[in-house]
Amino acid sequence: METHVLNFFLLFLFIYLSGYFIIFRKWSPKTRPLASSCFISLFHGTPAAVLAAAAILASPDRGFAAANTKFQNLVLDYSAAYFTADLLHLAAFFAGGGDFMFVFHHLATLFVIVTCRHVASHGAVAVLALLALAEATSAFQNAWALARARRSDARFATRLCEALSVPFYGLYSVVRGFFGPYVVFRMVVFYLSGGAEGVIATWVWVSWVVVVSMAIAGSVLWVSNLWVEVYRERSRKVEEKIR
Repeated sequence: METHVLNFFLLFLFIYLSGYFIIFRKWSPKTRPLASSCFISLFHGTPAAVLAAAAILASPDRGFAAANTKFQNLVLDYSAAYFTADLLHLAAFFAGGGDFMFVFHHLATLFVIVTCRHVASHGAVAVLALLALAEATSAFQNAWALARARRSDARFATRLCEALSVPFYGLYSVVRGFFGPYVVFRMVVFYLSGGAEGVIATWVWVSWVVVVSMAIAGSVLWVSNLWVEVYRERSRKVEEKIR
């Protein structure tokens, strides 16, 4: 089975190293790795969302149990390479705390992608639909993350972070809190009705549903904590004005 993961992985590795040693070389040791991670994410997120949507629309069969097309497999390889490269980044600069969630998210995503690509060889429509939704907010998130990383030492970054926060949290909440669960619900209804019987093994689709649901729950928890942070910050500013 032809795969392009290695070629795409080397591409992402090159982009990461270019960001680390050239583009962000003057950033602090603390923010430089994060910026480089965001840099490769910029080359994955929006392109992956567009390619995933295109691969679904180009397929003659858009059912959740349809055989994967070559185009769909190419997109799966592209994303598998990105998540592998970013996992290496997390392994090299693991900081604990919030990094645990990102490690779990990447491993969960890789599991779904790899089993869809190499075990089931079917079901890419459902997987790519989830991928497209997940990456739809990627560019927004990376711009916010880069601004947030520099907000302590750059006034422009502080203003940009404040401007992006609420719109980004809102969009992220809708995509991860509504559209993502809706696709999972559609998957469960389809698979429970026997739509993939004899095509996708039960343990495969059940694991997809469980893993994706856990990843969505983690994303909702993450953005919920950010909303709490916004509330506390605004409450503090109101109290300061009253005083």
